[in-house]
Amino acid sequence: MIKRLSSALLSTALACILVGCSAADASAQLTLEQAEVAMDAAEAEARANGWNLTILITDTEGTPIYLRRMDGASARTHQIVGQKVVVVLATGRPTLEYGQALEAGTTDSIPGGIHYEGGLPIRMGGVLVGAMAASGARGSEDAQVVRAGLAAIGANGND
Repeated sequence: MIKRLSSALLSTALACILVGCSAADASAQLTLEQAEVAMDAAEAEARANGWNLTILITDTEGTPIYLRRMDGASARTHQIVGQKVVVVLATGRPTLEYGQALEAGTTDSIPGGIHYEGGLPIRMGGVLVGAMAASGARGSEDAQVVRAGLAAIGANGND
């Protein structure tokens, strides 16, 4: 799994070079404390609904800040959250929007990316500071968990 996530993060770096995904304000960054608060809120939402998920929070370069695999979460979810992050950082948009654009034929496929819902950009003050993704439930449920995490730190998953 580590090898697969590493290749997904390599794809993130390549996508960043090709389309640019650095924060507009280089001084803006997601702190470990913020990531911990977001992770705890996301896990609480997952537990409240009986979902066993893997949740990943990264910086704008795709470097993991916080990863949590809940008991009962499938091993494959680790790979999927990495692929969701690849899409979010390459596009700056939620994975749901990427999937819709891919289906409509209005965007190209992202190497190492995945179109499942549940990956969102982390924007604070309008600045992209990272990505958060969950996997292990339905896509809409994964996204619900991520939104709970973002709300806990006053972040926005869209513009």
